[in-house]
Amino acid sequence: MINLQIDDQGTIWQSDETWLDSWHWRWMPSDAQGVSGSKGARQTIDGLEAVRHVYAQKNTRKIPIGIIGPNEPDADMLKAAELLGAKLAELNVPILCGGRGGVMEAASRGAFLQGGLTMGFLRGDDWRDANDYITIPLATGIGHARNALIAQGSQALVAVGGQYGTHSEAAFGLVFGKQVFGLCHAPDIDGVQHKESVEAVLEALVPVLLHLPASTKSDAS
Repeated sequence: MINLQIDDQGTIWQSDETWLDSWHWRWMPSDAQGVSGSKGARQTIDGLEAVRHVYAQKNTRKIPIGIIGPNEPDADMLKAAELLGAKLAELNVPILCGGRGGVMEAASRGAFLQGGLTMGFLRGDDWRDANDYITIPLATGIGHARNALIAQGSQALVAVGGQYGTHSEAAFGLVFGKQVFGLCHAPDIDGVQHKESVEAVLEALVPVLLHLPASTKSDAS
């Protein structure tokens, strides 16, 4: 378990007396300047609630989670992608995808209907090619090379199922040092962390979303 607390000023703390600077995404010592309420009352907060709180703040830089998957998914993949998008939106976490159909559209729809921010890096040169649930469509004009942009621009990647394009995005993510999680028979690539449910993926994303030091990440799984 991750031992997190929130003080009466809304600052998130770890038990070792470090607080989260969510603009620069670093954990700061208690005597660092720029934090108020360091001596105030604190309450225990779980990882997902900490994420929801932090990502709702105006002084938080919101780096997206990438959701990748095939254009022609099966029903289970569509259901998982839509639920994942919705749950991330409920946590105020933006999503990034390829902006078109299939898993990309399902995840975007789930997030959009929950009021979430959805970003699409499109292969072509016309932003109008984005599905109806993309709030920030970015036309790259670079074809499948945009897969590298999705991988690099995301905090972590979640693959829901997968075809050749998904394999390349997952591989790029691993090359770039990103954590890659898999659902619904995602690519069986060394380094992809396969999970049984959307809930399990969300729990695994907590250390990534809170930029927890490596020494605490194993405690979150």
